Amino acid sequence: MSTWTGVRARSDRRWFWVFVGPFFLGLLVFVYIPVLWSVYLSFFDARNTVTPTHFVGLGNYVYLLQDRAFLTSMGTFLVFAALIVPLTFACSLGLALLVSRIRFAQAFFRSAFFLPTACSYVIASMIWRLTIFNGARFGLVNVVLRALGLDGVNWLGGEHYLYWVALVTLRLWLQVGFYMILFVAGLQRIPADTYEAAAIDGATGLRVLRWITLPQLRATSVAVVLLLLIGAFQAFDEFYNTLISVGTYPPFARPPLVYLYLVSLGQGTQDLGLGSAGTVILTVVVALVGLAQIKLVNRRGAQERS
Repeated sequence: MSTWTGVRARSDRRWFWVFVGPFFLGLLVFVYIPVLWSVYLSFFDARNTVTPTHFVGLGNYVYLLQDRAFLTSMGTFLVFAALIVPLTFACSLGLALLVSRIRFAQAFFRSAFFLPTACSYVIASMIWRLTIFNGARFGLVNVVLRALGLDGVNWLGGEHYLYWVALVTLRLWLQVGFYMILFVAGLQRIPADTYEAAAIDGATGLRVLRWITLPQLRATSVAVVLLLLIGAFQAFDEFYNTLISVGTYPPFARPPLVYLYLVSLGQGTQDLGLGSAGTVILTVVVALVGLAQIKLVNRRGAQERS
């Protein structure tokens, strides 16, 4: 009996590595090794090479923390996060509440709102730039404005901050459906008798949302906000394909990843050491923000339980 058990255990381990091995190998080769090599490059003067020999220590980090362009890109990240995180959170939660209360065609509405998630950011950026927010007379938004008797606007011209409307609406359209599904899953975990007890006590509307729904969604909310912050940090396609690829450089048009792309690959020097240092700085910033957020939420939870 023990021999058969041992043979079966070895067979299970073998099949485990048959299925997990390729994924783990790909993760190691394409994620972990490049990340570690990027950290290594950040301490060298690596221009046009991935095998540098000139060690500069913390020189790349010091340069970036004093570089006005890099600090401006960090400001772009903060502005974009301040806009997109609360808007996406509110819209996703609102859609989740509406979809959860619909008594017919729930699957259809969930699929309809989730479908934009499958769209490529590059394709969506091109659609937003060429058809919706185009500054010419055939741009959809300008057509609507002229139909209302208003003048058209050069949305992406860089003379004002209206390009944020295009960037934020693009990101909202692409990601609201995904976070709506997360909130729907969280809402389904709330016991129905909790709402029934609240209804018996006379709690309705905003009071139920404030005292029952949101506290029960605390874990989901923390995950959503953290994912939104990471997503804002990773903003690249909408900025690059909507503005920079066509030669438009309005204020705050370069988030950190666009700046690092131009430094590492988009310019003649291809300073991979400087780009790697910037990546490490941004990773540390996002990690610290995430840890601070989790600690704050845990503290609030402990205070409410006490």
